[in-house]
Amino acid sequence: MSNTKHKHDKEAPKKIHPLRTFFLGSALRNERLEGELLPKSLALPIFASDPLSSVAYGPQELMMILTLGGLSFLTFAPGIAIAVALLLTVIVLSYRKVIQAYPSGGGDYEVAKSNLGRGASLTVAAALLLDYIMTVAVSIASGTDNLISAFPEIAPYRVEIAIGFLALIFAINLRGIRESGVSFAIPTYVFITTVMIMIGTGLYKFFILGQTLEATSAHYDLIPTLEFTGNPTQVAVILLLLRAFASGCSALTGIEAIANGVPAFRAPKIKNANITMALMGSIAITMFLGTTWLAITSGVKYLESEHQLGNPAQIQEFLTNPQQSLMAQIGVAVFGDNSIMFYILQAATAAVLLLAANTAFNGFPLLSSVLSKDGFAPKMLQTRGDRLVYSNGMLSLATVAGALILVYQASVSGLIQLYIIGVFTSFTVGQLGMIRHWRRGIREKTIARKEALSGLIINGLGAFMTSSVLVIVTITKFTHGAWIVFIIMPLLWILMYETKKYYTEVEKEIQLLPDMKFGSKGDYAIVLMDKLTAPQLKALDYALSSKHDRLEVVHIAVDDDAAARFEKEWTEYGIQVPLRVIPSPFRDFGAPLSEYLTEYRSMHPEQRMAVYLPKYVVGHWWEHIFHNHRANRIRKQLMYVRGAMITIVPWRLESADKIDLFSRTPMPGDARRGEPLRGRGQMRRHSGGQNKIIRMKPKENATPDDILDPNENE
Repeated sequence: MSNTKHKHDKEAPKKIHPLRTFFLGSALRNERLEGELLPKSLALPIFASDPLSSVAYGPQELMMILTLGGLSFLTFAPGIAIAVALLLTVIVLSYRKVIQAYPSGGGDYEVAKSNLGRGASLTVAAALLLDYIMTVAVSIASGTDNLISAFPEIAPYRVEIAIGFLALIFAINLRGIRESGVSFAIPTYVFITTVMIMIGTGLYKFFILGQTLEATSAHYDLIPTLEFTGNPTQVAVILLLLRAFASGCSALTGIEAIANGVPAFRAPKIKNANITMALMGSIAITMFLGTTWLAITSGVKYLESEHQLGNPAQIQEFLTNPQQSLMAQIGVAVFGDNSIMFYILQAATAAVLLLAANTAFNGFPLLSSVLSKDGFAPKMLQTRGDRLVYSNGMLSLATVAGALILVYQASVSGLIQLYIIGVFTSFTVGQLGMIRHWRRGIREKTIARKEALSGLIINGLGAFMTSSVLVIVTITKFTHGAWIVFIIMPLLWILMYETKKYYTEVEKEIQLLPDMKFGSKGDYAIVLMDKLTAPQLKALDYALSSKHDRLEVVHIAVDDDAAARFEKEWTEYGIQVPLRVIPSPFRDFGAPLSEYLTEYRSMHPEQRMAVYLPKYVVGHWWEHIFHNHRANRIRKQLMYVRGAMITIVPWRLESADKIDLFSRTPMPGDARRGEPLRGRGQMRRHSGGQNKIIRMKPKENATPDDILDPNENE
């Protein structure tokens, strides 16, 4: 190959269908993968948009649960918020240790696999996969909620809007990590800036100017729900507070995404990932505490239902106007209703909540690719698409999340009940794995003692706190819909276990054995024919040129009269190849042939068997309607006959011969369908058309060489 041609091969871009190019962009070469890695400024909005955006619904869920006990229970909100912030701090510090010890990108899954074994690692994987799915569903539903808070008239189209946003986020992520990062960076930073301005403005108005902040729901008169008033015991009070704490812990979701995505960072990967983790933690804690304080100060009362109101006029008001989200009510209290900053806040909140799904769209494909490499998930999940992203993993995530949005009608309150359990399961198992990691390091003296001891303290505290929260979340959410999680996670665990078992069995079947012998004693070939035509004689010509030890033409007799005519024509033409007619009383082609070949192999196990099938190749999609595709159906059946090798002998019709395959614009899915690669400079179309290779005039005592002229082959 000349240098010029090699250069062309390297630089020629892959041609893509114009519509696909518009949505996804041009295909990227493997060498571009390094350029797709992320600096810290882009990694923060990509991997941390979920925990940062959760300040929009974490405090909201916390406040909503407290209102079930009546107005007095809102006094517990500051203490619960501080407890959530403390837990968030511990988890951030714990994951910085995970990043340092396991930078390969598996996160808690890698920790559990290395320290606790297969069972624990699959538990983590099932929990994380479920959590990523829930992140997408909850984030999009919550973003839709905030959009409806600003524009109540679109409330009837909640589900349609949520599905539309899901499709948009999916499409943006298909364009690649770097491009999605640029797309998502601006809304995320606008949200952070706006919330910080809101907190600062609220503090200034309250403490410096002495103004009173009042939310739109501050005037509501609350009464405890029947669920609480029917059992006003100390146990009920504790359970309600624990449930509020569990709902507030939804702000902790997505923290693990940075640990799972370390390979996507630019070098030095560990340092950049740790810095990003610290930034995310400090920003999230500040916004969570500040938002909760503003909600308490402005008197926000976010209700679960109208039954919490005792005033008939307020009930009518609640039912008439869609309830504003907690973030919207704080925006009204601080910036004023219909102010520019209020709409900026709502737009940024809706955008970042929708884009929080991006955390899952990066974490889920990375984790599923790791699982695929380990044999616990289908191999297709480790394949990168045109834009160097794991597009199959993204498609799987979007499909399942879309189904959840439809089932729960994009309801945040309904979806949130399935949330958190998965993430705290992975938190807990991961922390336990890190404890074993540090203890092994001390025992084997592979880790500095000071580093190991600090890791033991941090991860030990993290294990205690996350396991406690897991118990709380399980108890308080189980009867509110979380029981479904305890069905889904075991099913995912079993599915991954059985997938690994299947791949192990396949590997065992295909491995090379010491006593394996190669080479068969002779071979037998057949050419399937139903009439004398040029395509079928071309298949016979190809079989003859392969010089098999034994060759026969086989005719499947689905019609006795047609079979008799074929035998007569065969004799008249004088082709010196044995003809075998196999009866088929049920008009099937594949089954009688499969039975015959199976019987032949049982009598000649040492021989190879080759089957030649002629097949038409057409140039237009509509021409497929006019052909029976029998060769494809027979091929699929013969694939299950042990020892049979199938050769398709194509015959291009005139319509196909006029089409320049290598200049045609590629279509999506060409590679998966086995279409030739085009537009990369490494292929040249073979000149010349279809040559006629068969002399059909019969002659007495003809030999195969007389009938099929080898000098006229293509």
